[in-house]
Order: sequence, then C-alpha cells, then structure tokens
Amino acid sequence: MLALLRLLFIVLLIYYILKIIGRIFFPILVKKMVSKAEQRMRDQQQKQYQNTTETKVGETVIDKKPQQSKTDKNVGEYIDYEEVD
Repeated sequence: MLALLRLLFIVLLIYYILKIIGRIFFPILVKKMVSKAEQRMRDQQQKQYQNTTETKVGETVIDKKPQQSKTDKNVGEYIDYEEVD
C-alpha cells in the first residue's frame, strides 16, 4: 500500500513539474517558431519583389522549364476491333 502511494506521489509530482515547465517554455517555443515563419515569409516576399523588379517593361519571363512528355514507343501492337452483330 505504501509503494502504491509513493508511486502515485511520484507520478503527480512529475505531472506538476512538467506542467510548470510547459507554462514557462511553451510560450518561448511558440514565439520562436512564429518568428522563424515570419522571417521565411519576409524572405520569400523580398525574393519575389526582386524577381519582378529585374524584368524590363514588355519582357516575357518564364519561371519554370516545360516538362518533357515521356511516351514509350514500345507500348505494344495496336489491334483494331470490329463490332459483331
């Protein structure tokens, strides 16, 4: 019975310690994650703005290379089916 109470006390103690630590470090962690996301967004916007300012008026810019269509010539023999009445 004493071992059960001791185990329960240790579990509750660990729970409250983690709860207190979470209250301290969770806001710091969230603030850091938000600032990183904000910095990434700011960098993307700046890169986008720099790409648009480098082009001259009337110039056409293609951002990505068109995909090559890959067709396999060895797909087999074509069979022409006829309808049977």
